[in-house]
Amino acid sequence: NIFMQQPSYFSDLDETLPTVLQVFNNILHKCGLQCEGPSAEPQKLEERVNVTPGNMPLQELKDIVLYLCDTCTTLWAFLDVFPLACQTFQKHEFCYRLASFYELAIPELESAIKKRHYEDNSVFADLWRRISHSRKKMIEAFHILINQVCLQPILE
Repeated sequence: NIFMQQPSYFSDLDETLPTVLQVFNNILHKCGLQCEGPSAEPQKLEERVNVTPGNMPLQELKDIVLYLCDTCTTLWAFLDVFPLACQTFQKHEFCYRLASFYELAIPELESAIKKRHYEDNSVFADLWRRISHSRKKMIEAFHILINQVCLQPILE
């Protein structure tokens, strides 16, 4: 494992995690949703947007769902291959932030995908498959984090 060969990579991971968390904040912002907790920033008055997943252009919704799917799959794959990284993720309150993002974004995106009228039903099928995959990978990543940070220490 490369992290064992180069322990300084843990500090690189630590410095990179705020960027990973920013990805989730960016998705919330594009969906017109406000993030909660320590990462929440006050919304500027002139920044008030009336864009929601339900009324945004289809291409923008597709882009968000693809971005989310790529992010969640990559996150899960990394934690699956290298569960020791979970301690570093936890230092950034990642479980809380992921759960908060999930609660805010996933119902909105699923609802928008279901309610939209599509000229081509394959677009609906693809979006639904990707949002479902994203949801599954977020839950699996959360399970890895909980297992490594909370359960494994008790068992050891």
